[in-house]
Amino acid sequence: MSYRPANAVDRLILPLDVPTVDEARELVKKTQGLVGTYKIGMQLQFAGGLQFAEELAKEGHSIFLDVKLLDIDNTITSAVKNVAKMGMKFMTIHAYPKNMRAAVKALEEVGNKDLCLLGVTVLTSMDEQDVKDAGYVGPTANLVEQRALDAMEAGVGGIVCSPVESAAMRAKVGDKLCIVTPGVRPKGSDAGDQRRVMTPYDAIKAGSDYLVIGRPIYRAEDPRAAAEAIVAEIESAL
Repeated sequence: MSYRPANAVDRLILPLDVPTVDEARELVKKTQGLVGTYKIGMQLQFAGGLQFAEELAKEGHSIFLDVKLLDIDNTITSAVKNVAKMGMKFMTIHAYPKNMRAAVKALEEVGNKDLCLLGVTVLTSMDEQDVKDAGYVGPTANLVEQRALDAMEAGVGGIVCSPVESAAMRAKVGDKLCIVTPGVRPKGSDAGDQRRVMTPYDAIKAGSDYLVIGRPIYRAEDPRAAAEAIVAEIESAL
């Protein structure tokens, strides 16, 4: 099944990285129609975000549950089966081969072809030294490539990598996986804790399908105007 985006709006993923569900609900209201998918990460998950994710999905929104699962096979399979009932469009798992195979098995067993499993390669907050400190040998790009190939072999729907690696990963996986990239910042924006970053225009040109862009939108004085400007930049790259 293809999980490729249909248009510029569809390509924008907005993380609802705010402390409360009420704030998240307000952000959805302000940006509705200019965001393809809303991402609910760990911060909001532990503040009622799982129930809110289901609420948004029932209202017809595309939802990305960013759980980054990693555990023993049986636990992963059981957890993914439960997520498969929630109406999500995307969910993340760490891109270890056994981990991904267990998640794919879960979707096959419940017959869910709508949920796109995304294998997280290397977090975009990590640089070469961080990867070395974690015990890996060689350039970060090599680790990302290996995990992308493992993801394709396991049968997940896509990968998460930095935009810096998008072009190389597109060359490796072709259209077999969608590529989701955090670490995207409009020109002039603060990179924050992101290390391997790129502008929306350049990320699309590099081969990214979906762009995860949070702080430049939800910290903007006018989040709707900020989202609109980013969508226009994405459109200009298509």
